[in-house]
Amino acid sequence: MTEAILLVGGRGTRLRPLTVHTPKPMLPAAGVPFLTHQLARARAAGVDHIVLATSYLAEVFEPHFGDGSALGLHLEYVTEEEPLGTGGAIRNAAAHLHSAPEDPVLVFNGDILTGLDIRRLVGTHRATGADVSLHLTQVTDPRAYGLVPTDETGRVLAFLEKPQTPEEIVTDQINAGAYVFRRSVIDTIPAGRPVSVERETFPDLLAAGAHLQGMVDSTYWLDLGTPAAFVRGSADLVLGRAPSPAVPGRCGDRLVLPTARVAGDAKLTGGTVVGEGAFVGEGARVFGSTVLAGAVVEPGAVITDSLIGARARIGERSVLTGTVVGDGAIIGADNELRAGVRVWCDAQIPTGALRFSSDEGA
Repeated sequence: MTEAILLVGGRGTRLRPLTVHTPKPMLPAAGVPFLTHQLARARAAGVDHIVLATSYLAEVFEPHFGDGSALGLHLEYVTEEEPLGTGGAIRNAAAHLHSAPEDPVLVFNGDILTGLDIRRLVGTHRATGADVSLHLTQVTDPRAYGLVPTDETGRVLAFLEKPQTPEEIVTDQINAGAYVFRRSVIDTIPAGRPVSVERETFPDLLAAGAHLQGMVDSTYWLDLGTPAAFVRGSADLVLGRAPSPAVPGRCGDRLVLPTARVAGDAKLTGGTVVGEGAFVGEGARVFGSTVLAGAVVEPGAVITDSLIGARARIGERSVLTGTVVGDGAIIGADNELRAGVRVWCDAQIPTGALRFSSDEGA
């Protein structure tokens, strides 16, 4: 296998305000754009030609990655003028493939962090003679996902969207968002209109008697669609829990990029990342968080499981837990922001303006 389609066109609405200026796959995870990790893992698995299916902020990708030669890849870019869904995006990108009709083509999503054994998925596809092979993973609570029951040989029996009752949960296997298509099957996807592979392509193929093969691989898997998940994924890359050859440094408790400055008594733990040109002041404590390029964490601030946008500033003694701070925002001193708070880009919160506890003794 030498070719792949990577779907990077989503708007990343669940990640706003992080995605106001940056498409989701380009958000920094463990010091580099998340897409870098996916490209590096594909290259390590033997892929050398990847077509990026872009849409939202499409102009950002090519200036960063170019022709892909720095990663040992040949990259091409296809832009959807109107969103086409997963199936439509695959069909739209197919014109740039060079594969023969029977060749396998890897397809994967730009928002999944996974330790999937790509070579094993392709090997399963070849060995079973499948039309499409799917990476399946097992989850404790499958209600938020599409279920994919299989028979004892791994052949897919059905696609069941987001079960609501206990009776509907017939398996803990879910569609994990990576596929291998027989090249000729991609050409059967309707062109020029939105198509969902989950709701249309795969069920229609099953109904027509096609062979869809599932391969369960329950190594690390995380959908990075929410701010909390994205922060956790970045931390897991730094800690070495999620595998990637693209982490720019040794795995450990912290990753401080070369031009960042960290005060000697500041404490960084839990897979924290401090981006280029960022600053963390005296006595600050940052756990399991990402501080993006040019951001400032002032002395005594305490930041946990949060993402601080580029050029943002966190004031002295402010406490942030499970918080997203947009690019250029300013949080004044002595604020307290708790889980779920999103501060929009360039917003300004005055000193002591937000608290969840008394200011006595603060």
